[in-house]
Amino acid sequence: MSAWSLINTFNRLALQSCPRRGIATSVFLNFRATPCLMAEPLKKKKKLDPAVIKAREDRKKKKIEKQIRRLEKHARQFKPIEECEVPLTLLDEKKSRMRSLPALSDSELEQRALLDKQWATYRKNEHLTDVQMLDRIFFAQQKALDELRKESEELYQEAMQIDFRLLPFKSEGPLETPAIDNYESPDGDYADVSKKWE
Repeated sequence: MSAWSLINTFNRLALQSCPRRGIATSVFLNFRATPCLMAEPLKKKKKLDPAVIKAREDRKKKKIEKQIRRLEKHARQFKPIEECEVPLTLLDEKKSRMRSLPALSDSELEQRALLDKQWATYRKNEHLTDVQMLDRIFFAQQKALDELRKESEELYQEAMQIDFRLLPFKSEGPLETPAIDNYESPDGDYADVSKKWE
């Protein structure tokens, strides 16, 4: 070890001892500099006319009432259904899509009115035949029950009981299109693009 490195190590040593650390319970009375606030002197409040103040309050009240009315109006609106809304392109093309139909002649109008009357008569007669058929069925059923009661009261009571085997009724009728035999449904991702209303 050379003399020069020895001198450098001793140069770092302090000549004074470490300062003593005292424990104090009171606040240090050090000098502190606070920043300059550069504030202007307060302006004198202007005395406003009471009519002006009342007009301002009325304007605020009207504005709030208008917002409340707007919110109430929008609260009654339902969520829009895209399938039921008419696209704007169709509304724009409404005039070009309108057909100018020729006026119907008197004989055509008379023929259509006669056809409507014939249809109404046909439906009325059909309804009457259905009602009469139901009356006949109920009358025959009641007559059969009365005859059964004359024969045996026990059989009548058994016939009047509810058949619980018929109540959980399940049926699978003919579908609109028959199922395809050995049909393999295609695999794929389903992307739900419906809007979320929260």
